[in-house]
Amino acid sequence: MERTLPDTIARILRNPVTGVFAALLAAGSITSGYSATLTFQDIINTADPTFNQELGINNSGLIAGYFGSGGPGFPNQGYTVGPPYTSFTPENYPGSVQTQVTGLNNIGTTVGFWSDTNMGPGLDNNFGFVDIGGTFTNVNNPATATTPPVFNQLLGVNDSNIAVGFYTDAGGNTHGYTYNIAATTFSANIDDPSAVGNTTAAAINNSGEIAGFYTDAGGTFHGFIDNGGTFTTLDAPGAMDTTLLGLNNLGQAVGFDVDAAMQMHGIICTIATSSCVQVDDPKGIGTTTFNGINDKGQIVGFYVDAGDNTIGLLANPVPEPAAGALMLGGLIGLGLTRIRRRRVS
Repeated sequence: MERTLPDTIARILRNPVTGVFAALLAAGSITSGYSATLTFQDIINTADPTFNQELGINNSGLIAGYFGSGGPGFPNQGYTVGPPYTSFTPENYPGSVQTQVTGLNNIGTTVGFWSDTNMGPGLDNNFGFVDIGGTFTNVNNPATATTPPVFNQLLGVNDSNIAVGFYTDAGGNTHGYTYNIAATTFSANIDDPSAVGNTTAAAINNSGEIAGFYTDAGGTFHGFIDNGGTFTTLDAPGAMDTTLLGLNNLGQAVGFDVDAAMQMHGIICTIATSSCVQVDDPKGIGTTTFNGINDKGQIVGFYVDAGDNTIGLLANPVPEPAAGALMLGGLIGLGLTRIRRRRVS
């Protein structure tokens, strides 16, 4: 049970990582509106240390994710986990065989999708769900194809309880949509005007902006931002494919790109400037994906290590050294001033 992603990405995830890992974050300080250095932390549910993906994070640092590859005998199992990220709370749709918890907001709502079988990626039905306080609701766009396997996923939710996701129609095309949880209503299809057959809406913020991705006539993946029906393509510089998966309330989007060497890199994009920068987990250079970002700049996702294990990640922003030095200098100056005053007295 996997997201709709390029075949090139699937191949990368199946292959061990080669080369030497950088000891420090190669990107250093991130510019273009994201002025922070990131420190990375592994998030691993020991129920399956070989496969974890972190998909969403809210402002309190609560993370939504899952373990298990989805291959036969290794079903996806959903969970949430909060600081200090050592105690995982299972979250699985009642009666499901597989569950992925893909998104959450700041008022206690989580969303995701579930499956009634575990035959392998691409073979299992996907049904969307909403969970509010342990009460699960099955959510499926009425235009979803009925011939198995069917695909309907909820991927994100904002603080107004408007969820966002996609479905696959009878012709095999994917369409984004929003779902009003309180009213139990679906929006019209969200289709990027540049898309040819496939649009996925992956994240929504409190302003109603939507981030996602689409494919063009040549099968290339592009990120997009939908602001009230006005679509803007947002691609990483020099990338062969760009996918946006997360969005916060400060105009920052995250996802990943694929370069000419078929390597995956996490990306952080600034909507106002339509700019993106690549950032890799130091232990997953060329295999990093970012899935979610909160308003504090914390980012979640995953990378693939040298042993072909998929490892969940949390990236925390830290103050710039210059800012820290300036603060320290100010404190020292204040201290010297007080000493001088005491001597004068």
